[in-house]
Amino acid sequence: MRRWLVPVLVAVALPGSAAAFTNPQIPGLQVALRARGYDPGPIDGVVGPKTAGAVRAFQRRAGIHADGLAGPRTRARLGRLGRPLFGARTLTRGRIGWDVSVLQFLLARRGFARSHLNGNFGRGTERAVRRFQRAFGLAVDGIAGPATQRTLLTGRRRRHRRSQPARAPARTHLVRSGDTLTAIARGYGTTVRALERANHLRPGAFLLLGTRLRVPSGARHVPGTDVRGSLDRWAAHYGVDPHLARALAWMESGFQPTIRSPIGAWGVMQVTPATWDYAESVLIGSPIPRTADGNVRIGVAYLSHLLRAFGGSERLALAAYYQGPASVRKRGLLRETKAFVADVQALKQRM
Repeated sequence: MRRWLVPVLVAVALPGSAAAFTNPQIPGLQVALRARGYDPGPIDGVVGPKTAGAVRAFQRRAGIHADGLAGPRTRARLGRLGRPLFGARTLTRGRIGWDVSVLQFLLARRGFARSHLNGNFGRGTERAVRRFQRAFGLAVDGIAGPATQRTLLTGRRRRHRRSQPARAPARTHLVRSGDTLTAIARGYGTTVRALERANHLRPGAFLLLGTRLRVPSGARHVPGTDVRGSLDRWAAHYGVDPHLARALAWMESGFQPTIRSPIGAWGVMQVTPATWDYAESVLIGSPIPRTADGNVRIGVAYLSHLLRAFGGSERLALAAYYQGPASVRKRGLLRETKAFVADVQALKQRM
């Protein structure tokens, strides 16, 4: 299963060209060059003559063909600040790299941070991420995941719809295994007390499976929170640490149920068609609806299977989820797999 990546362009400098070329990755290149002692001009996201010249000067010193193109070989020689490209991973406090430099540049450009770019995700960068998330209606966690990175690039604020008028048709919720009034209330943007009043429930009353609860007419559906409730429910069902399930889901999709990768993986858990068929036919033994909740169930069931298959090793199970179990057994953890696993385990402590 592959992570969702923010589409970006490869940083390119045009040799001998005086024309500026803008690219969201360029600040990462400029910070890396400056850290190596080369002057790319102002860190402004524009490949002008000074940036192109600095790339060629670095390439000549590094023994690379001086074509002015910041390709994979050039970026690798730039060291820790030369990779990975922005969008390739979720960024959390403690991360260092090209993508952190881009993150800091975008935050500064939008007025949420000082223009002090060093490629190091420290406390100040975390605070700036939180300020940005709060201003743009995102989950305020200080983690620059897929949704935060995409919003930094597009500048599009999340739109909040007003509650429906009181006369809107009543909605109902079918009580399923693992449901609690607290989770249901959170999922519909209402309160436990409002649900109790609407359904004439005594405080602390048990919920019976199959019961249809009336959702107060003023409540609204909160998709991201529903996903969290779904993750917690199926994690409990399959005996998986809910913090681990949430961290994996956030890493894969940012809790977005409609994301689809180029290889066909889709949904919150980024499930491939082959994995869906295996989980449905072998692990569960019955058809699962192609819904957000069904996607979460398939992904968590498969994660539970991998934990058993690898003797309870969280590290190997996550690696197998990302790289494939056969490949992990044959080749061990690839470098990008190790980064993925480290990111998920870091997120687990905060989810």
